[in-house]
Order: sequence, then structure tokens, then C-alpha cells
Amino acid sequence: MDGKPTPDSRAGSIRLLTVPFLLALAVGLAVGSSAPVPAQDAKPQAEPPSNAQIFPLSQVHAGLRATAWTVFAGARPEPMDVEILGVLRGGRGPGQDMILVQLHGAKPEYTGVVAGMSGSPVYVEGKLMGALSYRIGQFAKDPIAGITPIEQMLAVRDLPMTNMTPMTPGAATDGMNLQPMETPLTMSGFSAEAVRFWRRQMAGTGLETVAAGGAASSSASSQPSIPVAPGAAVSALLVQGDMEIAATCTVTYLDAKQLLACGHPLFQAGTISLPMTSTEIVATLASPMNAFKIVNTGVTIGAFTEDRDAAIRGQLGAKARMIPMQVAVEGEGGSSHTLHVEVLDEPGLTPQAAEVVLLQALVQSIGNTATASYHVTGSIDVVGMEPFPVDLWAVPSETMPAPIAAVLQLGDRLGRIYTNNTRRSRLRGIDLQVETLARHAQSELTAARLLGSNVVHAGDTVQLEVSLQPWQQPERKVQLSFRLPTRLGAGNLRLLVSDAATLDRATEPLQVPGREISLESLRAVFRQRRPADRVYVSLLEPEAQAGVGGQTLASLPLSAANALEGLRLNQLAGLNGESAEVVADGTAGELVTGFTVLNLRIEPGAGLN
Repeated sequence: MDGKPTPDSRAGSIRLLTVPFLLALAVGLAVGSSAPVPAQDAKPQAEPPSNAQIFPLSQVHAGLRATAWTVFAGARPEPMDVEILGVLRGGRGPGQDMILVQLHGAKPEYTGVVAGMSGSPVYVEGKLMGALSYRIGQFAKDPIAGITPIEQMLAVRDLPMTNMTPMTPGAATDGMNLQPMETPLTMSGFSAEAVRFWRRQMAGTGLETVAAGGAASSSASSQPSIPVAPGAAVSALLVQGDMEIAATCTVTYLDAKQLLACGHPLFQAGTISLPMTSTEIVATLASPMNAFKIVNTGVTIGAFTEDRDAAIRGQLGAKARMIPMQVAVEGEGGSSHTLHVEVLDEPGLTPQAAEVVLLQALVQSIGNTATASYHVTGSIDVVGMEPFPVDLWAVPSETMPAPIAAVLQLGDRLGRIYTNNTRRSRLRGIDLQVETLARHAQSELTAARLLGSNVVHAGDTVQLEVSLQPWQQPERKVQLSFRLPTRLGAGNLRLLVSDAATLDRATEPLQVPGREISLESLRAVFRQRRPADRVYVSLLEPEAQAGVGGQTLASLPLSAANALEGLRLNQLAGLNGESAEVVADGTAGELVTGFTVLNLRIEPGAGLN
């Protein structure tokens, strides 16, 4: 060979999705080692043992020779020579040992330790010793790796299907900077902006490393036959459908019902439910910064059911539990598109997965520009409950583009629902509709004035004019009127003229610090929130207001307020001395921000108009 990389005939079909991917490629080229692994003419290798006996950790010692199996390209595992350097006692945490090894051979010495190689089985004299799963930092000169002993992985295999208790995460050896091999994520169907957002949201989790790759075809019959065996690649799907997010590692152990892979956790979730697919390795990219495998996911072969410290477990033929999500986007000029996906059902990741799906739907809209705004409506459904409403506005600002503002609002709402400690049933679905507005759709409430005297009587009709300043547009006037309640006594009365956010803060039940409201109460709070594209006029009356079980009780008589005092003392209710009662509202057609307060003087006697 002349030292130049051999081009892969399939490389043209692979999308290079990220700037980090290109940077890794550039760095590798600078040192002459970042091209895909050169193809080699070699005789077919023997397969890794499929029903190997166990090589016990107690017999492992420095100087042993072993063989590891992994896929560098295609679907057939290839052997690597392994030299045992020793056993690190407690290398993965208290009582969790690690076997330190060095890889030998043309390919591993060329690529180094590769993201996606984790789980590659290692055999001594045909007996299974464990899985390649750890590496030493970045820019390591020698391909030195850590092995998770198979005895620790088999403990995951033997967990009962009903076990829901996560295991304690293992600790890496700080002095040698040993850390789990990255689990490369393939994000198919996502723009570079969505990929960057995912990386920021996932920073520090081990799931931020995004590689190039492709998703399975929608037609199972068009998929090539990809065998599943020790040393072969498998993927766990976090999102599937019109877009796909897949985490890939290598099979360590396989029997008739289940398999073990990775040799370390994906995200240490305990019991999980993720679609498990066969996977083709298109190429292995060598880089001193971050070597990884480029993959195409294949057909679904089961579901991953456990995510533990020593391994992830997949059940062959099982069906994963996912959350359907639909986003319908209406753009300018009648253009529209709808995305259909399923996202994983996992508290620590579901909000982030839903966020990146919504972001992709927004940025691929034909109406998406730097000045565009979005109105997102819809529902989040929880089994056994009425839907939670979604009504969000997002406009561009100096600190945040409108699409990011929209997805963070959705993530906050979804996170509050998902992590509520009173939730007992799963999410049934997320259904969103998006209206795209080709302008900075925001008006600031700059002033309000009474159209008449501020001296009034109970029962009078009050008229006022509100000044709204749209973004870089002429000022607008909105006139509102209302009738004062006849019950009002003489004295001073304040009028709050405001946006929805200010009014909601004044009327939502007081949140007791350290005490989470029930999921049903949270739904009531969401349903009470007012549309943000309107102007509101509220009476601020010197009467008690209480928040109980997610409901706001305004204008309480003194006796009722006294009756709630016991609940307040037990942190079951909130009380304040002023009530906000909405008496008028008017549409603005876009997001309204700001507020002002007007003063009325109520004179005794009947109203004059």
C-alpha cells in the first residue's frame, strides 16, 4: 500500500453532520492519521466464540495474551491482539476492578481506542474475559484500554425483569484519567443547528459526542442482513421516525434471549426501554482527538431494558415503550410540514429529546429567519388525565434566537410534568402545532390612561386607552372598557394594566418552598395561564386571595381566609392580602410585554352612568 487512504465506495452517502466532526477530520489529517481505516486484503477471520466459557478475573495477570473482536467496517467482527498489563483494584469504583490492556495490530495501532468500540469482547484461550470499555483521556499515544470483567457484566444479565433500582455509578481512576469510551450518537435528519443545541444540552453526560451516520430505511425489506453476534455493533434509539438519534456500542455477550453490550452505562438510568437495532459500521475514523465509528442503523431486533454500571442489557424480540410526538408547522404563504417521531421515555432525557425535535421542526421551516417569531400550541398527554395545554410565544432577542426560546419553554413545561413526584402513569403523547410569523411579533405595553375622571362610583363604566409599541413599527392604541362591581366601597382602588405573564404571577397559587404541588394541581395552573397575545385590565382589591391545590380563590371574605389559616401554617395553602380580578382584555395579535398601574378614587353613592 502507498500510505494513502483507500476511498470507501459508500462514503458519498454519509452525511457529515457536525462542525466538530470536520474539526476532528482536519486535526487528524494534520498528523496524517484521520482518514478511514485503509481497506486490507485479508483472508476471512474466524468468528468470535458464541458460547464461550468464562475466564475468571482471579486468573488474570500481567503478560497474558488475549484476543478482542470489533467491527472496523461492515458487519463482520475482526480480531485484535491484546496484551494484559495488569488489574486495577477498584479501578471502576469500590469493589469494581478493571483490567488494563494494550491493543496490538495494524488497525488498533492506527485508529487508537475508538468511540463505539466499547463492549468489544475479549477472550483468553477462547474463554470470555470481559469487554473493552474504558480509555485513557485524549491524545494518548498508545492504544491502552480498560476492560470491564465479564463477571460484573453477568450480574446485569441476571437482574430480574421487574428490578427498578439503579445501581451506584462506578468511579473512574482520576490519576490515570481512565474514563468510559464515548458512546457516539448518530443524529440523522437533524440540521447542524439542532446538533449544536443537543451538544450544549448534553455537555458532561457522555451523550454529547455526535458522529456522522445514517438511519434505517423505512422499509424493513430493503435493509441488508446484519448479523448480531459478539463483537458486532448494536444501537439504542433515543428518537426514531422522521429523525433518529442512536447510541452505538458493541455486543459482548449473547444468548438465545438477551445480550450485553458497552461494558459501561449509557446514562445510568437503571431500568429503561429503548429500541435495539442491528448496526452496520460504514467506516472507522482515526483521530488523536476523537476516533469514532461511522454507522448506519439497521432493523429493530428488540429492546434495551437495563442501563447499569457494568453493561446495558437488551432483550431480543421485545418492543420498547416510546412516546409519540408530532409537530405540525404552518409557515408563510400556506407552506407547512409535519414531523412524526417517537422519543424515549426517560425522565432525565425526554425533555431534551423533545426540545431538539421541536427545534428541528422550526429551523427547517421555510419561514425561519432571524426575525421570525413562533406561536406554539398543543397538548402533552398523560395516561389517565386530561391533557396539559401548551400555549407558548417565542420572539428573537439580543440573547436568544426565537427557535431556542420556544424549545426551552417547552422543555421547562415538559420537565415539570415529567419529574413531578406525584406522577404515577406514563406520557401518552406530545402533539404540537406551530404558527410561524415572519416578523418580530412583540409589542411593549408603554402606557395606559383613563378616558375620563379617575373619580368614580361603584357600578360606573370605566374606559381606558392602552399604548402598545410594536417592534420597529408605529405605536398602536387599544381601547378597553369595563363596569365597576357594585359591591365596591368608597376608597382608593388600583387598576393593573398588564401582559399575561405579570397577571399570571399575581394570580397563580403561591408556591410553597420545598413542597411540590400535585400533578393535577400543576395541570390546573397550566390551564389557568392566559394567552400571551392579549392586554388585561385587573382590579387589585384589598381582599384576601388564596392558592389551594393549584386553584386561585380571589376576593375571599374574612371568615374564609381565617378558615384557610391552618392550611397555610401547614404549607398546604398560600394566602396574600390582595386579589387580582380580571375585568377586561383585548387582543394584540402578538406577544405583549409590560405593565402599568392606574389609580381610581371610588366615591360613596350610586354610579352616575
